[in-house]
Amino acid sequence: MHLTQLSDRFFVSGQVDPSEMDTLSTEGFTTIICNRPDGEDPGQPTAEEVKSAAEKAGLQFYFVPFDPMNPNPQMVPDFQAAWESSEGKVLAYCRSGNRSSRLWAAIS
Repeated sequence: MHLTQLSDRFFVSGQVDPSEMDTLSTEGFTTIICNRPDGEDPGQPTAEEVKSAAEKAGLQFYFVPFDPMNPNPQMVPDFQAAWESSEGKVLAYCRSGNRSSRLWAAIS
């Protein structure tokens, strides 16, 4: 997993795997925000699979899907609410990290 740091406590990455949640928790992350809609690629873990693993690792999880073909105007306020309710390090992910970076730019 390649993490890109955008602020002192905000990071983005491409798709994460449920098996990585314990490592992220150990590294000080407290929150995971999924910006990737389910079903974009065959074999992609669902948001629910990642959420389950995240919660088992003691992490908060938010699902704020960003579908570029059908953007939801509520995603920016939902993303901001997830950020504002989080303490500690936050990781947002999508396929490449680009959509998560764009949402971060929209609230920064």
